[in-house]
Amino acid sequence: MNILKFLSTTTLAAVTAITPAFSQISAIGDGEGQLSIVAWAGYIERGETDPAFDWVTKFETESGCKVSVKTANTSDEMVALMNEGGFDLVTASGDASLRLIAGGRVQPINTDLIKSWSTVDSRLKDAPWHTVQGAHYGVPYMWGPNVLMYNTEVFKEAPKSWNVVFEPMDLPDGKPNAGRIQAYDGPIHIADAAQYLMFHKPELGITSPYELNEDQYKAALDVLRVQRTLVSRYWHDAFIQMDDFKNEGVVASGSWPFQVGILQADTPIASTIPQEGATGWADTTMMHADSKNPNCAYKWMEHSLASNLQSDLSVWFGANPSVPAACTDGRGMQNAEGCTANGLDNFDEIRFWTTPVSSCPQGNCVPYYRWVSDYIGVIGGR
Repeated sequence: MNILKFLSTTTLAAVTAITPAFSQISAIGDGEGQLSIVAWAGYIERGETDPAFDWVTKFETESGCKVSVKTANTSDEMVALMNEGGFDLVTASGDASLRLIAGGRVQPINTDLIKSWSTVDSRLKDAPWHTVQGAHYGVPYMWGPNVLMYNTEVFKEAPKSWNVVFEPMDLPDGKPNAGRIQAYDGPIHIADAAQYLMFHKPELGITSPYELNEDQYKAALDVLRVQRTLVSRYWHDAFIQMDDFKNEGVVASGSWPFQVGILQADTPIASTIPQEGATGWADTTMMHADSKNPNCAYKWMEHSLASNLQSDLSVWFGANPSVPAACTDGRGMQNAEGCTANGLDNFDEIRFWTTPVSSCPQGNCVPYYRWVSDYIGVIGGR
């Protein structure tokens, strides 16, 4: 049996029919002394990249839980690592979280044990990517858009459209975009092409970039096949992408605010959300079903909601805290203007990553296992 097909058509289709689950923890005891986290780059900082950004050291001192971090570059990598086991927590995006729930890889969270749960953004508390039949399978961590990052020496004004990375053209410096753009190395990038088509080909009738019938899906793949002729590299490592913008002549790509913020220190870089809008991510700290360090895990989940941590994380990553008070209470580096600039008020305009399934409101949609195999074909030139 094709395991990807099984996970997509059987397990994911059963998400809504999961037997109501209950958290395994009813009280938090002494920490076990260690904690392992699978996380996106830049999410768990201990001051090694920049001494000003450190929300691990104090936690280790106060909790006695030594933190180890395994950086994952894609949601598929996160799912694979959690399937292998040996980790306590993962900062999962919406295109991974339901797969982890359906596959029994994560456990429900007892929110009564999270003292700061009441401070979480109400738009995130019951979000469908971590809440199933009223059970919460994680604690919201951070959210934001996938932005268009560009070189300001090439683009004197912000690009108005994503077409600079999807269609062959000469850029404002008179040179072709071919060989100077990048695209994300993950099947979920198909949604970016679908979102592009929602604006430029409304006759296709796309209502969600994650719910595509066969014709809509084929059109999105056609966009990506054209893009393949232009891409110099499909990126999944944030630091390699930054090096490519600094040293390899890359001038435009979909990216995260994290890369933009770091590059702006010494590189002519800016970002924008073009007229077609943006996909995005809302990430949740989820606990492995077989966590060997549940007390340390709960201590970290509570720590992760501290407004000073959320504030500093928001500045560091250029995204939005899951605790709105982090924007205004002055306990960290962020302020109201910074959160507004990061898009705090644009929540409803972002189409957040979620896992495509075969059963969708419009009938039959192309499930995720097809996205995986077909995207490999696209980037391989087929």
